[in-house]
Amino acid sequence: MDIIKSIEHEQLKNKIPELKVGNTVRVHVRIKEGNKERIQVFEGIIIKVQGGGVNQTFTVRKISYGVGVEKTFLIHSPLVEKVELVRVGKARRARLYYLRDRVGKAAKTKEQVGARIENREIVIKEDLVQEEPVEEASKVESAPEEAPSIETEKVEVQETVDTVKEEAVEDVKAKSEEVKPEETKSEEAKKEDKKETEKKAD
Repeated sequence: MDIIKSIEHEQLKNKIPELKVGNTVRVHVRIKEGNKERIQVFEGIIIKVQGGGVNQTFTVRKISYGVGVEKTFLIHSPLVEKVELVRVGKARRARLYYLRDRVGKAAKTKEQVGARIENREIVIKEDLVQEEPVEEASKVESAPEEAPSIETEKVEVQETVDTVKEEAVEDVKAKSEEVKPEETKSEEAKKEDKKETEKKAD
């Protein structure tokens, strides 16, 4: 895109009113008077729409106190607050210059009977607005799904210390040998006691 086109694209409004030649409209225009700002309404018939892009304009004609007044407005101008449709008129040509020669009721276009008065708007920057969410959605889809975070409690681990004294292998063997003779002695004593009890019984 050229630099000029990119700058012009920034100046464009997102939505502009749908303008048709022959319609009667009210144009709300901002007017600055010193430090004050007010909105003035200009009501008339659209006699032509011309140009394109930032330079697109439309001309509105009205008769004020018997004098014809025409004003040309830039559609994308920030001073044009809004364009309100009042009456739908019939027109079979693009430029209604013949109305300049008419006086009184003849200076108006015929009204289209049964037409709905709707303030329709043409969206200009819709493509740019729609592309962004699509890109974001694709990024979200491509990103791996993260597992839900689970709060884990810290477990306190207590160190246990063995209080068993380590003894040399030789000492253990010696103790086991000492125990064995005592056991054998006690067994022999038991046998002798049995023998004595048997003799006494006899």
